[in-house]
Amino acid sequence: MTLMDDALLSENIDLTKRIKQEAHNLGFTLVGITSPEPPAHLDVFSNWLQAGMHGDMAYLATTRAMERRADPRMVLPDCQSIIVVGLNCLPMPQSGNPAPEARIAAYARGDDYHQVLTERLQELVTFIEAQIDATFSYKVYTDTGPLLERELAQRAGLGWIGKNTCLINPQLGSHFLIGELLLSLPLTLDAPFVSDHCGSCTRCIDSCPTQCILADRTIDARRCISYLTIEQRGEIALPLRAQMGNWVFGCDVCQDVCPWNMRFAQPTQDIAFQPRPILEHPTPTDLLSLSVDDFRDSFKNSPFKRPQRAGVLRNAAIAAGNSQDQRSISALAHLLQYDEQALVRGHVAWALGEIGGSRCEEYLRLALKREQNLAVKEEIKLALGRALPEDAQ
Repeated sequence: MTLMDDALLSENIDLTKRIKQEAHNLGFTLVGITSPEPPAHLDVFSNWLQAGMHGDMAYLATTRAMERRADPRMVLPDCQSIIVVGLNCLPMPQSGNPAPEARIAAYARGDDYHQVLTERLQELVTFIEAQIDATFSYKVYTDTGPLLERELAQRAGLGWIGKNTCLINPQLGSHFLIGELLLSLPLTLDAPFVSDHCGSCTRCIDSCPTQCILADRTIDARRCISYLTIEQRGEIALPLRAQMGNWVFGCDVCQDVCPWNMRFAQPTQDIAFQPRPILEHPTPTDLLSLSVDDFRDSFKNSPFKRPQRAGVLRNAAIAAGNSQDQRSISALAHLLQYDEQALVRGHVAWALGEIGGSRCEEYLRLALKREQNLAVKEEIKLALGRALPEDAQ
């Protein structure tokens, strides 16, 4: 190695250290660097798609997306290194810490992580630009493009992929979000995380309400509560509704029972992930009572924009029905009569049937007389069959 090579290597190491330090300054909890080599486990993802486990997320299976996932250089042709970051998203406990009546995944109670991570990675790009005299190309991703993110994170040394499919770090658990910065710059690479610390533990698999976690460390999205409450656009199948409990956005069960989270997960003080007021102690009624304007104002720059108002009200109705929440009857009845979305009215009818009693029966009978949508009318008829005691039918 020549003196020039030694100097270039020293500059590379120094630049890498400064970039990592700046990433930490920007709030990223974990930072690692890997190469743009093709992923070694693309076959697992391909087999998952072929089995239809992705549900209605057809965008995952397009030819272009598969080609790009097979080789990060298809995303950035001159890519030489990939910075992978992890951002703690576990909010601080709320005062009194009462059990939430409408459960929200930890990461979704504050701002939209896509926006938060993208903005901070762009700030990291600005920092890098100030450090060097050469131009470079880059791409920023955070669950927004065709990359196998968890595999890249494992290769960058951030943790291992657990049985619940989450990336787990031995010091922090799994309550963090992943982002990537693809660069045309050569940086010092980190060693991959090669250990698997799940051992014989199966708590996540055993605790999953819908048994969607599979033995090959994949998830059948079609039964996953996170998929159902966020990505599922239409009605939720009857057998799955009861299994959703009071989750209205996402699901943390497999993370909550993980020993690595129980021992090591620490809440973040990052303001971006603290609960907005409506999500501090939410109830199904709080969400069911949101008008179109209320929803827009309450969830500006929030992950709740993904399922939109109709999806959130659908989920809240299921939560109200599963908890047999008498307080939600008036809000449910109002939606059954006035909401423009058939998706909402159908699931509201189901919820009233689950709660049962004479009030619910009366609201359902009135709705049956005026409802024009055939699918909603069928939901009302089924709900009436459950709302009445057997001896009254």
